[in-house]
Amino acid sequence: MENMFRLMASEEYFSDRRCIWVNGPIIVGAGPSGLATAACLRDQGVPFVVVERSDCIASLWQKRTYDRLKLHLPKKFCQLPKMPFPDHYPEYPTKRQFIDYLESYANKFEIKPEFNKSVVSARFDETSGLWRVKTTTTAGEEMEYICRWLVVATGENAERVVPEINGLKTEFDGEVTHACEYKSGEKYRGKRVLVVGCGNSGMEVSLDLANHNAITSMVVRSSVHVLPREIMGKSIFGISMMLMKWFPLWLVDKLLLILSWLVLGSLSKYGLKRPSIGPMELKSKTGKTPVLDIGALEKIKSGDVEIVPAIKRFSRCHVELVDGQRLDIDAVVLATGYRSNVPSWLQESEFFSKNGFPKSPFPNAWKGKSGLYAAGFTRKGLAGASADAVNIAQDIGNVWREETKRQKTRRNVGHRRCISVA
Repeated sequence: MENMFRLMASEEYFSDRRCIWVNGPIIVGAGPSGLATAACLRDQGVPFVVVERSDCIASLWQKRTYDRLKLHLPKKFCQLPKMPFPDHYPEYPTKRQFIDYLESYANKFEIKPEFNKSVVSARFDETSGLWRVKTTTTAGEEMEYICRWLVVATGENAERVVPEINGLKTEFDGEVTHACEYKSGEKYRGKRVLVVGCGNSGMEVSLDLANHNAITSMVVRSSVHVLPREIMGKSIFGISMMLMKWFPLWLVDKLLLILSWLVLGSLSKYGLKRPSIGPMELKSKTGKTPVLDIGALEKIKSGDVEIVPAIKRFSRCHVELVDGQRLDIDAVVLATGYRSNVPSWLQESEFFSKNGFPKSPFPNAWKGKSGLYAAGFTRKGLAGASADAVNIAQDIGNVWREETKRQKTRRNVGHRRCISVA
């Protein structure tokens, strides 16, 4: 509270915007990472405020994913802390089931985000030792939150990545859609569609387009690891986690590649070349996730999805590739990924790097200095976000309980003195 008084004494404190003191942390983002952190704080007895720029929780899942999406990993690796998935859910829950789970999660832990509030800036005030988080609404209403702790939970996929491709914006006449806007291949039935990108989204969009009888081509510019989602009914992810308990990473990668070759065969003849380092090592070093095949390879092998090299340029209704091919196309789907938006609003450079990720590697990427925390930036999916949430809540909870204990002691001491004086 002394910090708050120092802040109120400064001239900058007085402004036209509303100012709110938060007796606990501010959590920026109401996706799975923010919800998990809020639930763990609730369990620790620590009050909090969640601010969310959208009008719902998990806006990425609710508004920026395609209809056929399911969790790529088994549900036991994707559940949030303190609440498992319902028993009747399948091994790989659907998009709708996952959203229902998150809404039930928020209800159970009484998490009520303040929606439609975009954080425009957040900075640590050295004078007061407090965080100042400024938000704005779509109506232009400004507000400033003052708090001791700031939890960044906006995630790895806050903003779409749209690459600059020669002629795409200036010459191409067809429809251009990012994967975050793609819902179903139904509207592309019979059309010639080029999918740019060969990650999990690119593969699944290509599969969906082919299932809807679109004439589908997929751009593969570089090497990519493609693994079967399951081997003999066992999750490839679960197998890798089990192997890493016993063997070094390089050996786990070799075993995974041997198993994948036995199930999928050689993929180089279809235009899919593997990177020089293994899938788990690549993810550890770069965050690039291997593709878990759920049917796209069958379409590639049958020719229903054609693999093509990098793009040279677009013209009115064509695309020219680097190998000289010229394809007639009606539409483009950009499965070119997402990025963190943290650098656009967080005024801090010691903990977060310019790419919007913590500088410290896992497992030390959850805590910075001056009460700054990060949830969901481990590049380890929902399991990594859950681990961050538990660590953050325990860390803040320890301080909270100690300070609450001291305050009670001071009040009790003061009460006894009053009685003795009387």
